[in-house]
Amino acid sequence: MKLLIFNWQDRTHPQAGGAEVHLHEIFGRIARMGHEVMLVCCRYRGAPVSEVIDNINIVRVGSRLTFNYSVPLWWLQHRQKYSPDIVIDDINKIPFLTPLYIKRPILGIVHHFFGQSIYSEAGKLAGSYVHFFENKIASVYRNTNICTVSQSSRDECIERGLLSSRISVIYNAITPEAFPMVVSEKAVKPTVVYFGRLKKYKSVDHLIRAFDSVRKELPDAVLEILGTGDELQELRNLAIQLNLDDAVMFHGYVSDEEKIRYLSRAHVVVNTSVKEGWGITNIEANACGTPVISANVPGLRDSVSSGTSGILYEYGNIPQLGSALLHILKHADERRALSQGAVEWAKRFSWETSANEMLELCQRTINEYKTR
Repeated sequence: MKLLIFNWQDRTHPQAGGAEVHLHEIFGRIARMGHEVMLVCCRYRGAPVSEVIDNINIVRVGSRLTFNYSVPLWWLQHRQKYSPDIVIDDINKIPFLTPLYIKRPILGIVHHFFGQSIYSEAGKLAGSYVHFFENKIASVYRNTNICTVSQSSRDECIERGLLSSRISVIYNAITPEAFPMVVSEKAVKPTVVYFGRLKKYKSVDHLIRAFDSVRKELPDAVLEILGTGDELQELRNLAIQLNLDDAVMFHGYVSDEEKIRYLSRAHVVVNTSVKEGWGITNIEANACGTPVISANVPGLRDSVSSGTSGILYEYGNIPQLGSALLHILKHADERRALSQGAVEWAKRFSWETSANEMLELCQRTINEYKTR
């Protein structure tokens, strides 16, 4: 099979996130099965125009700001030379609207919609631009097969007007052998960890504010923040403002080995985002034998088995988040039970399974197109 993928970024891009991990893990495995996979994505400083990573042929064109216009131009120039059996359209923020100009089998991938939350992240002007294009997805992709990563995202697709009969769910996952899959020895001090990009919609400031109440009862508690992003300085300033700069540590980018070490030693990992397609970091924490406290929002609630692998709290309810943190830090027996449950929950998710399901969906999409 010959697969052509359009996505804004590849996994090596400095601003790559969960969508890029999902794409690389699944389609890298499909490429290793012997299928030909090409990814067309945007350029970034220092990256070669083309390279092969894990059997995926990567071609970089255009810029991050204008890549949605680069896609149709690239297709017009190369559609004869590269004749794919199927086109994978990774719909993320601004769609490429491929059904309007590509007359081949198309499979869309939707992680989540930003909706009104894009305004707080990008501002009024840029937010309106993204919102305008998001509102075109239902009409343009209505007759396109869609793969999404959680039941919450599937429900949201249906609410926006996409046909339920064309929407499949293939979960995000992990590589089990890359994680301990056991409960390890925890840090001496009560330790809370956040791992992910530092973006406004991730709401990491909620965690810092909630941690302020934790420190009042557990003065030796520490908060480790792993990751980078444009909210870093704002979060540093908030920690200083709350007199938490001695307890909140910003580690920036960490390697996979360091990430596993931090997640394994933590007593709890917290995810405060307003919305996600799934929540890979929740499963990664669980695979390190650590329970999560996660906002009860679309996507994230799907990646938590409440009462088994972690606890859900009402998004934006900082006192409730603080209480949940104190509860899990102060009750060792319950925390140990959640830690064991976290490992069992994480065992359910494997990229191998997701890759096989994606391959079946691609083949089904091709077969349906042939019979139209």
